[in-house]
Amino acid sequence: MRRFLAPVIFLILFCLSGPHFAVAQALSLPQGTYSGALQAGEAQLHLLLHLSKNANGSLRATLDSLEQGVFAIEASSVAFSNSSLKLEVVSVGARFEGKVSPDRETIDGEWWQGQASLPLKFHRESGAIARKPSDAIFPVEGLWQGAVETHGMRLRFQLHVSHDPEGHLIAALDSLDQGVSGLPANHVTLKDPSFHFEIPSVAGVYEGTLNAANKTMTGKWSQTSADNLPLDFKRSDQTLELRRPQTPAKPFPYVEEQVTFASPGADVTLAGTLTLPKGPGPFPGVLLVAGSGPQDRDASIANHRPFLLLADALTRKGMAVLRYDKRGIGRSTGNLDSATTMDLAADAEAALAFLKSRKEIDSSRLGVLGHSEGAIIAPYLAGHSKDVAWLVLLAAPATNGAQTLLNQSELIGRAGGLSDYQLDASLGFDKAAYDLVRQEKDASALSQKLMALIKDTGLDSALPPAALETQLRMLTSPWFRFFLDYDPLPNLKLVKCPVLALYGLKDLQVSPKTNLPLLQKALQDAGNTRGDVRELPELNHLFQHAYTGTPTEYSAIEETFSPEALALLADWTAGRTNSK
Repeated sequence: MRRFLAPVIFLILFCLSGPHFAVAQALSLPQGTYSGALQAGEAQLHLLLHLSKNANGSLRATLDSLEQGVFAIEASSVAFSNSSLKLEVVSVGARFEGKVSPDRETIDGEWWQGQASLPLKFHRESGAIARKPSDAIFPVEGLWQGAVETHGMRLRFQLHVSHDPEGHLIAALDSLDQGVSGLPANHVTLKDPSFHFEIPSVAGVYEGTLNAANKTMTGKWSQTSADNLPLDFKRSDQTLELRRPQTPAKPFPYVEEQVTFASPGADVTLAGTLTLPKGPGPFPGVLLVAGSGPQDRDASIANHRPFLLLADALTRKGMAVLRYDKRGIGRSTGNLDSATTMDLAADAEAALAFLKSRKEIDSSRLGVLGHSEGAIIAPYLAGHSKDVAWLVLLAAPATNGAQTLLNQSELIGRAGGLSDYQLDASLGFDKAAYDLVRQEKDASALSQKLMALIKDTGLDSALPPAALETQLRMLTSPWFRFFLDYDPLPNLKLVKCPVLALYGLKDLQVSPKTNLPLLQKALQDAGNTRGDVRELPELNHLFQHAYTGTPTEYSAIEETFSPEALALLADWTAGRTNSK
């Protein structure tokens, strides 16, 4: 679920949720570290561009500006196609377009910032980049990689150490898994071999010891409720590997087919993956419907691919599984920005019809699994189609959109340590914004009124312009206008087929305390005696074992989906499909 103006959340670091960025995949992706320089008048800015692959195979880019001491600036979008590399860095209002040489040694292009453009050519750097001035005067200067592991999470840190013009040590810390870069350090001292720094914005303190070769540091990280956690750093240009042990790896013991199908009446072609057990069939079929936002077929989020994992588990149980990119995402056509929940439901109906049309599928044994907003769409399909034989609902909202978002904001705010006063102010702002959305139908006028509200509350100075623009675009979107007052209960009361509904006890986005009893009563009101509604301990909105349940934990947790929850839903689903 999406939410507006998220409060600052505490995990191991305080941070805002990391950005979502679109990527385009291509064969032979350019990877590694490239250096270049922008010549603006007499000033020259040296940049380092770091290109790497995400866990899902897409391209990731970060930039360092050496003279400015700014590191790990995340590109908000990355696209590589036909030797052309395009980057957008909305946090600084910049973009880059360049041609990658066939040998991947250079990237020659233009850098735009505001209305100005400058030529910029990157050259591949061989070996590790020190990322420190050539006149370094302290042995600790350079780039360091390390990780803290606690409460089932692994937080990767990147530490930048250099010196200022007066010859004093300076440092900054990036939390790679929380999307935070450049947290300034103070009290940076080196009393050989002891190294010390503090990050005041998170009340963090590090005490480390350099080895004789100045290539490793062993030490402890202390922060509020997390005292003396082991944290060792290694001098390296390469970030530590992202661990996703549950991600299925090829070769698969089943058939994987790339498919497309039309969504009638919308001029949209949806692209997806159909996985089929080996054998003659016909097989029971399962449709996976993702939650809100720009979700691809794997429901990729926080470098996890939960729908890939679910599809793999269900196909191994003998079911055909269809998952697809939302309209306008991945290889699907259309425009997600103009789509409401009902438009997405129409796309899901088209996906269900596609499954039914396949000769390998037993159309009498079709089920739908939906997560979050997908668990709103799934009951709609079941209530309006005789083709749905069963449902699995994961974190299903049972209140209208406004109440879901307000409840979410309050729970996440409390988990993040906001005071009652701060929570009241935040929720008051949300309610005022929602009222404006309901009252003002003209998008341009609504944007102006929302901006005035933001300025009145001082939030314009708390968020960067790009973040404000993103939030305003969401608030004025057709999706938000519809979702705000959409009530899922009437459709839940139409569901007559078997239902497995699961909630995580630590879900702060769709709280089981609020939603579970409402869903349970809706099934009872429908006379549905085949509903199995459960609350699972220790699990968050993504069904990961979690410490607090806040969204900032999602990417730090190595687990993609609770093995116990995965086994439960796979066994329950198999029980619905094994007999005709």
